[in-house]
Parts: sequence; C-alpha cells; structure tokens
Amino acid sequence: MSFDAIMLVSFGGPEGMDDVIPYLENVLRGKNVPQERMMEVAEHYRHFDGISPINAQNKALLAALKPELQGRGIDLPVYWGNRNWDPYIPDVLKQMQEDGVKNYIALVTSSYSSYSGCRQYRENLAEAQAALGDGAPRYAKIRVWFNHPKWIEVNKVRYEEALSAFPAEAQDDVFVAFTAHSIPGTMADSSAYEKQLMESCRLVAESAGIQNWKLVYQSRSGPPHQPWLEPDVCDYMETLAAEGVKNVIVQPIGFISDHLEVMFDLDEEAKEKADELGMNMQRAGTAGTHPLFIEMLGELIQERLEGWENKESMGILPASHDLCPKGCCKMPARPASTAHRPEKS
Repeated sequence: MSFDAIMLVSFGGPEGMDDVIPYLENVLRGKNVPQERMMEVAEHYRHFDGISPINAQNKALLAALKPELQGRGIDLPVYWGNRNWDPYIPDVLKQMQEDGVKNYIALVTSSYSSYSGCRQYRENLAEAQAALGDGAPRYAKIRVWFNHPKWIEVNKVRYEEALSAFPAEAQDDVFVAFTAHSIPGTMADSSAYEKQLMESCRLVAESAGIQNWKLVYQSRSGPPHQPWLEPDVCDYMETLAAEGVKNVIVQPIGFISDHLEVMFDLDEEAKEKADELGMNMQRAGTAGTHPLFIEMLGELIQERLEGWENKESMGILPASHDLCPKGCCKMPARPASTAHRPEKS
C-alpha cells in the first residue's frame, strides 16, 4: 500500500471551563458513570482553568515532527484528529477525503498495547471511514514502540535530568518509581500492556544503571470492587517511606507528554504525599518533543512507508506487529458501574 498522508491520532481535551462538562460527556458516553464522579474529574480541570495541556503538547509535537519528516524526504501532509474533542477524527477524515487522500498512516500517541490505548483508536478510525462510505481514506497504524532503542534512550535522559536535581551525595540512594496509567484487570488480561511496560522499565533501568526501581500505577478511576492494576503510586510511596527511603524519582514512563493526569496526579497529589511522608521527590519529564523521540517517530513512519523488514527493538520481546491480530487487545466486559478518567495518551 502506498500512502499520501499522515494523521496524528490522540485523545483530545477541553480548551476552557465551558468545554469541560461537554468533553467529559463525550469521554463517558455509553458508560454507567455516576454524575458525582464526572464532577469530581471536572474539578481537576479547575486547577488548569479548564485547559487541557494535551492540546498544546500535540501542536508542539506536530511542529517538531514536520521538519523531521522533511529531513527524511517524506513530503506528506500531516493532519491531527482526536477521539473526544476538536479536531474530531470524523471531521478530519472528511477533510482528508476532500483533499484527495486515499491511504494514510495513523500515528497514535500511545507507546503500549491495550484496548483504550490501541484497539479503540483503530475502532474510531474504522467507524469514521465507514461513515464516509466508498472512497473514504484507509489507514495503517504505526506499531507501538515500547522497546525501541530511542524510546529507552529518551527515558534514560529524562531520568538523568531528574537525578541531577538531587545532591551528589544522595544520588546513590534514589529509588525510581516508574508510573503508568492503571487499567482494569480484565483489560490488562486481554493485552500485552503489563508485559510491555515491564520491559520498558527494565530496559531503562539497565541502560541507566538504576538498581532500585518498581513499576507502579496512577490515575485509577474504577469502582473499588473492580480490580485495577496496582500498586498505586501514592500507596507505594507509603511503603517506601516505611522502608526508610528518603529520595524518590517518579518517572511517568507510561505517557509521552506532561498532560493533565501527569501534572495533577503526580505534580500535585504524589508531591503532596511525598511532602507528607518527609520524602524528597523529583518527577522525571516525559518524552515530549525531545529530539530523540521525534527522531524515533520519524523512523517509525519511514519504516512503515518503506516496508522495512528489520524493525529497531531491544530486549527480550520482539518489535510489535504492524497489523494487529484479530483478537488483539479485545474490549473487556464492562462492569455495571465504571468511572473512566480521560487522557490516557
């Protein structure tokens, strides 16, 4: 298949307080979520005047990616479509059709495989295509990059930046808590999410010489009776404090940018917990627009355009597939009541 465009595919977020409730209604549509839970999540946005950082971060990513592609001789238009807020995927796909696009590459802002991080985006793209009927642009999705050497390297760099904030005499006693978005156990069971995260953490730790680390989770939003991936980062900090750990780096390896869940759940809630426990906490940055990350995205796009057989990867797991198997990342059975928090990219 030859391609004539690229679409950056992301979650989307509100641009002001007036957008927050309509946005959350989009996210939660079809889910049995109590009104009070939605209002609790809405309150988080008040800390940011209702403006989700994810939109500006996607714009910055696009601005950095375009010259990277040009430098690789990839002269294709780059569009941007969101699942839950403007610019919506169906609207962008319609514009692409009007612009004469036939086949495009979908670059989803997610490093790991799960229903919400991969398959659901594929469903969104397929639904938008079906709505346009015959002649609608067709997509091929970029593989997830959990074990790409440049993903490991950029996370190593972010760790080293955080480590440098500690006094030299304390740097040998720093514990690293790698964090990722928690998901329901049933969703984890139907995907390679945990396995891929553990491999990313292991590779970064090995590359950076990190001796003491653990994968923990954040941003749980399901009902108490429903099993989600654990331990929670704040709960685990209590464990570390009880073991005498004083210095900790919290590194959100499960995310590519510093969006709301990183900034609220870590910079506010986790930092407050660390202060309460008398711990010195530094939060490592995400990949963002670091040149290594942008180079990796350019390489992955070129790999797909040119049909490379040798895919860059490290560690004990193979590079992820280009074409998802039929049963990959199936949607888990939904409980009677769920509360799904936004922004997972």
